[in-house]
Amino acid sequence: MNTLRLLNDNTPSFVLEMIFQLKVKDVMTRNLTTAGRSSTLKEIQQLMKNKSVTGIPIEENKRLFGIVSLEDIIRALEGNYIDDPAMKHMTRNLIVLEEDMPLSFAINYMDKYRYGRFPVLNIQKELVGIITSRDIINQLLLRINEEMIHLEDTLVKKPEKAVNSYRKAYICRRFDFEDAGRASTEIKKYLKGLGLDRKLIRRVAVASYELEINLVVHSQGGTLHFEADNDTIRLTARDEGPGIANVDDVMQEGYSTANDWIRSLGFGAGMGLPNIKRVSDNFTITSKVGEGTTVISEISLLQGESDEDK
Repeated sequence: MNTLRLLNDNTPSFVLEMIFQLKVKDVMTRNLTTAGRSSTLKEIQQLMKNKSVTGIPIEENKRLFGIVSLEDIIRALEGNYIDDPAMKHMTRNLIVLEEDMPLSFAINYMDKYRYGRFPVLNIQKELVGIITSRDIINQLLLRINEEMIHLEDTLVKKPEKAVNSYRKAYICRRFDFEDAGRASTEIKKYLKGLGLDRKLIRRVAVASYELEINLVVHSQGGTLHFEADNDTIRLTARDEGPGIANVDDVMQEGYSTANDWIRSLGFGAGMGLPNIKRVSDNFTITSKVGEGTTVISEISLLQGESDEDK
């Protein structure tokens, strides 16, 4: 089974930034070919041939009941039950994605479960799309091409602007996946407009994204504060709980307190806080059980490269 391995240390930074910015709904196929529960496997086989697809969702009135894959058709041919209805042999225990999830969820799902496609539901639990590894690659290639065209149009670099003083606060609500990534995207856009060094912008983007996702996934909600002046960029994440019993533990790479559901969404690898510390020039974390956690990441505009850039 084809899988995607895009979220690793070898992935170019601009590709990671695209992945963090995109949602599942930006990439998924919306014009679906579906079948009903009473459709025969033979009819579905013909649909696959006509549409050049290897999986057909089984749905009625936008309600998803299962999926029939090419592997199911092969087994039906070998077992001589190709005229049976889909409801008898479709896969019912499906792993689905929500359309407002970050694209990184889909990539993690494909790597974890080794499936080539995932149905996509909206907030009403209606089937609205399907996402495949091909969809992701095609969209990333399109975005990369657009970025190259943009770079060609801006070969003459604009003079850097003074940062002066800038402050903004972003509210991050628990499990608000639709809004997750907005703050880090806006921060990156602001810094690009100043003409700052690309590597420095990437460090800030990594820190702000990890802080934002931590607030959404691991806390009761909180606020991400972005401050910039001519010397320093400061990111401060404050949440409303539950707090951390042992800060030293969570700073170890791979240590995580995430539950199975959070892990199934592609989070909980235990790398968020270590990644933030790695890209920061100054890093502090304070926490108290029941009262919440404050994480501060400072990145100097005057110093050289961080360990990550070397």
